[in-house]
Amino acid sequence: MNIIFKRKSVRTYLDIEVDDTTVEQIIRAGMAAPSAKNQRPWEFFVVRNKETLEKLSQCSPFGRPMAKASVAIVACYRTKDLFEPEMALLDMSCCCENMLIQAAALDMGSVWLSFAPMKERQEPAKKVLGLPEGLEIFAVLPVGYPKGEGKIIDRFDAGRIHWEA
Repeated sequence: MNIIFKRKSVRTYLDIEVDDTTVEQIIRAGMAAPSAKNQRPWEFFVVRNKETLEKLSQCSPFGRPMAKASVAIVACYRTKDLFEPEMALLDMSCCCENMLIQAAALDMGSVWLSFAPMKERQEPAKKVLGLPEGLEIFAVLPVGYPKGEGKIIDRFDAGRIHWEA
């Protein structure tokens, strides 16, 4: 469980390429996430092209980390042929958290850049990637070797625990 406490949001990366095996390990962890009725709505686009990363970074006010990353994993979800379509965003949340934790376990850095449910971010990014109908962008996870140590924040708050009497 210690890896959960090691994970932090990393927004700056060294100029070192992340190999395909590492990217696959991160995505594999995402695909191991729980999913409502095992619907697994996820699809992934691995983006390495610097021009595409720059264009994607402009689709979100928080997108700058994409432009400087070696690679970005675009986590998408299907909108058709799902058993529980209203659960797709929850499934995707579990998936992305698994990927962030796996990246940390591999001594990589990443940050969750939300796209869903903001259409003003999703639509331009879908055009950049040329996504087919029936896929929506949930989040983009830029991945790289962290530049600097970063700071781990203890977010535990005992005041938010309510014990049954």
